[in-house]
Amino acid sequence: MRIKRLLLPLVLPLCVSSICAQEKLYPHTFSLADVQIAEGPFRHAMNLNVETLLAYDVDRLLAPYLKEAGLEPKAPSFSNWIGLDGHIGGHYLSGLAMHYASSGDQRLYDRIQYIVEEMRRCQLAHGDGYVGGVPNGANLWPEIKAGNVGIIWDYWVPWYNLHKTFAGLRDAWLYTDNDLAKTMFLEFCDWAIQITNNLDDRQMESMLNNEFGGMNEVLADAFAMTNEPKYLAAARRFSHREILDSMAIGVDNLDNMHANTQVPKAVGYQRISELTHDSTFRKASEFFWHTVVSNRSLSLGGNSRREHFPSKQDFLSYMEDREGPESCNTNNMMKLTAGLFREQPNAELMDFYERAMYNHILSTQHPQHGGYVYFTSARPAHYRVYSQVNSAMWCCVGTGMENHGKYGELIYTHVDDSLYVNLFVASALNWKEKGIQVTQETKFPKTGESKIHLEMDVPQKFGLKIRYPSWVPVGAFRLMVGGQEYRHDAQPGTYVTIDRTWKSGDVVEILFPMQYRIEELMGHPEYISLFKGPILMGAALDHDDLTGLKADDHRWAHIAHGPLVSIFDTPILVGDREELLKSLNANESFAEESGEVAIPANFIDTRFRGLRIKPFFSIHDTRYMMYWLHTTSAGLDSLQQRKQAEEAQALLLDQLTLDVVKLGEQQPEVDHKFHGVKANRGIHMGQSYRETAQGGSLSVELTADHQKDLALVITYWGYESDGKMIDIFLNDQLLTTEDVGGKWNQSRFFEQKYVIPEELLPDTQNLKVQVNAKDDQKVPKIFKIRLIRNKDTDDQSIPQANEYLQKT
Repeated sequence: MRIKRLLLPLVLPLCVSSICAQEKLYPHTFSLADVQIAEGPFRHAMNLNVETLLAYDVDRLLAPYLKEAGLEPKAPSFSNWIGLDGHIGGHYLSGLAMHYASSGDQRLYDRIQYIVEEMRRCQLAHGDGYVGGVPNGANLWPEIKAGNVGIIWDYWVPWYNLHKTFAGLRDAWLYTDNDLAKTMFLEFCDWAIQITNNLDDRQMESMLNNEFGGMNEVLADAFAMTNEPKYLAAARRFSHREILDSMAIGVDNLDNMHANTQVPKAVGYQRISELTHDSTFRKASEFFWHTVVSNRSLSLGGNSRREHFPSKQDFLSYMEDREGPESCNTNNMMKLTAGLFREQPNAELMDFYERAMYNHILSTQHPQHGGYVYFTSARPAHYRVYSQVNSAMWCCVGTGMENHGKYGELIYTHVDDSLYVNLFVASALNWKEKGIQVTQETKFPKTGESKIHLEMDVPQKFGLKIRYPSWVPVGAFRLMVGGQEYRHDAQPGTYVTIDRTWKSGDVVEILFPMQYRIEELMGHPEYISLFKGPILMGAALDHDDLTGLKADDHRWAHIAHGPLVSIFDTPILVGDREELLKSLNANESFAEESGEVAIPANFIDTRFRGLRIKPFFSIHDTRYMMYWLHTTSAGLDSLQQRKQAEEAQALLLDQLTLDVVKLGEQQPEVDHKFHGVKANRGIHMGQSYRETAQGGSLSVELTADHQKDLALVITYWGYESDGKMIDIFLNDQLLTTEDVGGKWNQSRFFEQKYVIPEELLPDTQNLKVQVNAKDDQKVPKIFKIRLIRNKDTDDQSIPQANEYLQKT
């Protein structure tokens, strides 16, 4: 379907002659209805997402709510991620509301009305304010209320699930003034208070170890909507002290934590700070933002690999792993940024927001079929996969439903009589309170210039604050009004204020030349990314083996499972960096329409001569480069001698692997049904692990895929004391006994292989692996448990990899 992209009318039906709920809840912002995006990549993304949203089967999204309310569903639930049934329905409602506010499309509003009315039927059927789709929630919530908080680990993050419905109802009111949604939201908040009121602080803290989304944020919003203290008290109780207390005193304790469990907590801390001016919550949210943005993010603005924050010692794993930054994390980091900016505007916040919006969020939507991306791998020459409508029900599908309706959120903001121009996006603002219309005309990021046109009935005096981005060199940023230039002495990373009496027809010309520059991977300067201004530049490579490019309903279809490519088979940049930048900046072969430019031939491996770079957000359906290995000619020879064989062995092991679980990381453990008795979690050499006290045990479930001739590979640390003898069971049958205590006495990791006898491999999809401490001994540190093909005569690499495993 060809989507027509036009600048829509500035006034939409629900906000005529009144202040929209959006402005009531979030001061200093403009309603999405009052900021219209003009033709360009963001307009295209929004229009495409409208059609994508309308293609979803609403009754299937509503099915879990009806089932839990004892009502007859009108259609079956979606099978994908069904253990989290209900979470996408909440995201979907938020997405509809945001896109309606931005587009005025009546079809979206009609769906909002239908969903709210159906959810109301469910809420009334429950009779206590509850409206959720958590599978078997009828058994869960009474147990929680009675103090049995441990039961929460028998379910798939139920508070996280419910948070999406809370947010959906809030957003239906926030963006469309739906009063019924507001009533339902507050009744639902009252239910949450009733469920948790009798829990003491210890029980609450224990429960909040399980992912709970932004429950503190939505309860704080309930307080903002009503001024009733009970909601604020509940928001504080849902603020996990393990993170709050640490962040408030400036201690980063995020190593190997599940990233998107933590980010929404900080969003809630900021919201409480904004409403109460509580310094503890303010410090916690600010420090969290700074540590994630400055120390834990990649060049595209995203963070996490395998959904977790790596330690500084393990940052290189970003270049090794196929599971890169998760879209949900950046969605939530942008929420945190927006909240901090409302409290105290500054250019540093907007620099990050711009980076994340262009380079990550915009890139996570397929520009033709509208599918959403979960992981954006940073590994050179890997790729990413896309969801399909009415199939994938991932968390990043949910945030993807929302992302593309919010691009107008922070282009402009206001404080008193000052208007902030934060982002260079072609758009139009209707500042109704002042009777001022602002139009921004720009082709950014194709060109480094913008014009602000002002229209008003009578002249008005106010300050126009325009962001001087940190990526523009000192002295290169220019502002002109009527031929007069402003603030030659302005510095990057600030706002330049033009304070004058404005009249209709005034035009502000903004020039911000975009130069090529380099950013290094933290702790590993040999890996670099290329930027033009704030735009991450990548390269499309080839379309070889893009397994699962369009994802099906498999539980792990959001992961790009195709083979990894050796770093030595990717384009490597060779030569002096300053000379490379000089060549790029002087390159006259720049194609303005596509944004492409050729990498100078003398700076790249001869196999890739002619390779062109372009904005990363425009690269799809291919393997790509986001980070590049950079070295000198001599350095490349040395690197190949030291690393090529080691990397080849690692790739062989990856090819052999049927399934692997990284112990000590939340999501892999949940995915593999981890269970521990007397089990502890720890970090060693930057890697997470599990071990047990005397008499303890660990178990996981791995995918065997009905295959035979398999082997188990367990990763241990080579220096373990005596008393670490274990029994390893497969499907409750003994595989072997191992004594790790004193076995190697070397300070490095060891991969120990155990061939599985055929009689222990029934024709099964899944294989339970259990490690028991023998007698009164302990289970040693275990970092990974991997299931591999033991041999495969059709693959000559497998004997080599087996030999490597046997040696290690």
